[in-house]
Amino acid sequence: MQNIDASAPTFAIIAGEDSGDQLGADLIEALRRRYPQARFVGIGGARMQAQGFESWHDIRELSVMGFVEVLKHLPRLLRLRRTLVARLLKTRPDVVIGIDAPDFNLAVERRLKEAGLRTVHYVSPSVWAWREKRAARIGRSADRVLCLFPMEPAIYAKHGVDARFVGHPLADRFPLVADRVAAREALQLPQEAPVLALLPGSRPSELSRLGQLFIDAAHRVAAAIPGLRVVIPAANPQVHAMLKTMLANGTRDETAPLLLDGHAHEAMMAADMVLLASGTATLEAMLAKRPMVVGYRVAPMSYRIARALNMLKTDIFTLPNILARAAGLPGLPVPELMQDDCTAEKLADATLALFRDSERRGAVVAAFEHLHQALRGDDAHHAADRAATAVAELLEHAHARA
Repeated sequence: MQNIDASAPTFAIIAGEDSGDQLGADLIEALRRRYPQARFVGIGGARMQAQGFESWHDIRELSVMGFVEVLKHLPRLLRLRRTLVARLLKTRPDVVIGIDAPDFNLAVERRLKEAGLRTVHYVSPSVWAWREKRAARIGRSADRVLCLFPMEPAIYAKHGVDARFVGHPLADRFPLVADRVAAREALQLPQEAPVLALLPGSRPSELSRLGQLFIDAAHRVAAAIPGLRVVIPAANPQVHAMLKTMLANGTRDETAPLLLDGHAHEAMMAADMVLLASGTATLEAMLAKRPMVVGYRVAPMSYRIARALNMLKTDIFTLPNILARAAGLPGLPVPELMQDDCTAEKLADATLALFRDSERRGAVVAAFEHLHQALRGDDAHHAADRAATAVAELLEHAHARA
């Protein structure tokens, strides 16, 4: 049995990518309010380290997506996993928390759980889209699963897995009523002009497939809507450089796309419409209450493998649509153009159709307001506080049994 110092526990956190770093930083802050002397170790980024986290490896070592991409890095990832597990077994933290990155973290968690450590997986994999029976296997890795979406715990319950809905942290960061006027002032956009926010992806691999296609679609929309302003928030410096090159041959007058360093949330709230790649950004656009059109293409080989193995168990892909269906709302609020349907022409046509249908846009906004409130949960606590409570319960129950 582990030795537990209830006043100064050690928490191991393994985060992948920028979103995991933010979740980890918020969780550390919430846990430190309970345990001021706690130690936090593992893998994390700059935000977690700013909270006093001791990172043993660079968080970018886990930022790999897609079947083909993962295969290229598999030997390195396996070495990293062995090294990390060995160090955690030596350190024997009181609780190990894997944040997202399920392909990496669940294997680590399972090995540590088998060795008697308490494990938590924060951010449920998409069991509603990718083989629901994975829920049982996740339970063999994690003593507790922390879910961001309200429909997920019921899936785990069918497989006897302890899962808690803690709320989505992004729902805490967006106001229930977005201030378009303030957002446009911040970005120096005219208040009366129609504005389209364009988000073609946050990773270089996504931009190589989608960037020029989305820019071409935006040009088509601009040609049909007089005075349209297009705003493109770049997720990071590498993405900014790629987008700048793609835009170099475009128009250079006052209606040329405005390329930003970050400020994605402000760009969405300033916009009338959002055209974007599928991913977490669709949830952000929903929380900004902005009607959207979504497109996506994965690497062709990854797509063929997923289809051949019949791995996709859903006919919808964007989070707003999945949440709307789970909540029993009528219809699907977001047009989706995936893989072969994701062309500049079809993206532009769908965007224009929504721009020209004010009644439909109003219905979409109403649906998004309902879903935003659901993601906030019923009490006044933030997602990070609920997550910290769920982690602390494991620790305190173990201490009571010791």
